[in-house]
Amino acid sequence: MGKPVLLHSLLLSGLLLLAVLDVSLVNADDPYRFYTWTVTYGTISPLGAPQQVILINGQFPGPQLDVVTNDNLVLNLINKLDVPFLLTWNGIKQRKNSWQDGVLGTNCPIPPGSNYTYNFQPKDQIGSFTYFPSTGFHRAAGGYGAINVYQRPRIPIPYATPDGDFTLLVGDWYKTDHKALQASLDSGNSLPLPDGVLINGHTQATFSGDQGKTYKFRVSNVGLKNTLNFRIQGHTMKLIEVEGSHVVQNMYDSLDVHVGQSVNVLVTLNQAPKDYYIVASTRFTPKMLVASGVLHYTNSQTPVSGPLPAEPSYQLDGSMEQARTYRWNLTANAARPNPQGSFHYGKITTTKTIVLSNSAPLINGKQRYAVNGASYVNADTPLKLADYFNIPGVFSTSSLQTVPSGGAATVATSVIPTSLHDFIEVVFQNDENTMQSWHLDGYDFWVVGFGSGQWAPARRSTYNLVDALTRHTTQVYPNSWTAILVSLDNQGMWNMRSAIWDRQYLGQQFYLRVWSPVQSLANEYFIPTNALLCGKAVGKSH
Repeated sequence: MGKPVLLHSLLLSGLLLLAVLDVSLVNADDPYRFYTWTVTYGTISPLGAPQQVILINGQFPGPQLDVVTNDNLVLNLINKLDVPFLLTWNGIKQRKNSWQDGVLGTNCPIPPGSNYTYNFQPKDQIGSFTYFPSTGFHRAAGGYGAINVYQRPRIPIPYATPDGDFTLLVGDWYKTDHKALQASLDSGNSLPLPDGVLINGHTQATFSGDQGKTYKFRVSNVGLKNTLNFRIQGHTMKLIEVEGSHVVQNMYDSLDVHVGQSVNVLVTLNQAPKDYYIVASTRFTPKMLVASGVLHYTNSQTPVSGPLPAEPSYQLDGSMEQARTYRWNLTANAARPNPQGSFHYGKITTTKTIVLSNSAPLINGKQRYAVNGASYVNADTPLKLADYFNIPGVFSTSSLQTVPSGGAATVATSVIPTSLHDFIEVVFQNDENTMQSWHLDGYDFWVVGFGSGQWAPARRSTYNLVDALTRHTTQVYPNSWTAILVSLDNQGMWNMRSAIWDRQYLGQQFYLRVWSPVQSLANEYFIPTNALLCGKAVGKSH
């Protein structure tokens, strides 16, 4: 499953050596891990009917990346599809290195029959993350996988070492071909309810463990549209980590995991020796879609039986209350030895407030999605390249206002300018009747508040300014708001987007330009020597 080859076991070719020596790579003292991945189409039947999917090295889901904090990852991606392709590394911060983010605002897509070598680090990170295609509607065809970042040997964790480690990629899934889904969106239609739910690419999966032992379950929602609830028959789950944050270790019967989010839980096999259902089911949908797996005790002689464990009785209000129970473990460290609580985020004065209101307008008679009335369209030239080469006319810093202003929605390639070391407040205002999920590349952020109705400055009195967890993706409940605080300490061009993929595809996204006039390797790495050039950047020297 994507096993790395360490540096001492390789004789490097001249080309690869050049890639390794590229100044965008960070620290020669940290180990290098090399991968070659080939992207192809394949035909499988996840929901019982044959359909075309995207495979990586022949696998669906793709290879699992098991790495350690600060490892240097050198990943040669070969595109054998018939269209351009990119992968993005969901939750990997790409410190000082938005060149490697793998979205259309930072990277030219890899042409068919060509390749690109990513060079990046999970710098000062631990936890469970994912990767997936960022081009077109490829995400509906697969091409996704897990990134598990383990702590360095000398860095303690705030729980006993588990007896095993299971990765579960759960998500909703369509039987319809991804090209047909994309064509439907391009025609101005919205997507219907998906057809099912998958666990690791299947409707069923089995995970085996010994009675009395404790196992870590890494659960990531890699779906397109819907919140999923995760539960295990007869077992409680101890929440230990959320997207790189160690949290207060509360016990739960079930957990809501929103699109793009990841959670880690510990499960002790402390029941009678038999098999138990594992369930991932959609939430807040007209029809509940379900995938079931099996937790198999190795000394079990009894198969699963009885009805699946019921979905939780709580609805939106209860889900919001559950979210409020996720708290930062202030005394635990994360990837570094200092305690998480040593950074007193609640005492820092914010430099800017941005209020973002999502909407679903019709533009020229077609369904679009927008932020503050601006519906994003991709440019032919990545914004990062346009910024670097001072190419005018590629993006606009005035088309997206930092507060909702009303008026008719328009299409634009929108960028919000900010300064390096700003400390900003972002409020996501959701006046629609649907669940939203927002993600920011390059960062994690403190989720300090949830509330119903309209946000107003007086709502700041309800913020958690002591032990809010940090994460990279947050939910926004229907007709509600969510507030986050972000320390802009990572220079670059960073995508802020809906994690709900049809909304992202049809415009609910933009970019944050985090900038300093002081050009220094202390702030940002140089453009990679192997950077692909496209659009108006073709022929530029770098």
